[in-house]
Amino acid sequence: MSEPIVVTDAVRVPGHALSMRAVRASGPGGQNVNRVATKVILELDLDAIEGLTGEQRARLRLLARRRLDARGRLVVTSQATRTQARNLEDARDKLRALVQAALARPRRRRSTAPSRAADERRIAEKKHHAETKRLRARSPED
Repeated sequence: MSEPIVVTDAVRVPGHALSMRAVRASGPGGQNVNRVATKVILELDLDAIEGLTGEQRARLRLLARRRLDARGRLVVTSQATRTQARNLEDARDKLRALVQAALARPRRRRSTAPSRAADERRIAEKKHHAETKRLRARSPED
C-alpha cells in the first residue's frame, strides 16, 4: 500500500486504491535500459477517490477516457527519468493534475452576435467585391 495523494483539503486518493508496477522502459539508455525496470505504471480505481461530487467524477471520467483500461481503472505511466522513484513521483503528479483538472468547472460559453457596425462592414465589403468582379466581366458589346 502506498501513501495517499492529497489533491485538495477535501479531495484525496487513498493509498489502497493505487497499484504500482515497474517495467522496463523503452528508448535510449544504454545497457541499463535492458536490466532495470524504471518505467512506472500507476493504476487507480476511480470510484475510490474521496471527496468528489458526481459532476466532478463524470468530468474526471471524460478527461481520462483514453487512459482507462478494460476494467475502468485509470492507468498513468511515466518513463521520463532514469530512476523508478522519480518516475513514480512523476506519475503521481500526473494523476494529481488530472484529478485537479476535473475539479474545475468549465466556463459556460455565452453566445454572441456580431455588432451592427460589423454587419454593415461585411455587407459593404461584399458589395465592393461584387462590383470588382462585375467590372472584370466582359461587356455585352464584346
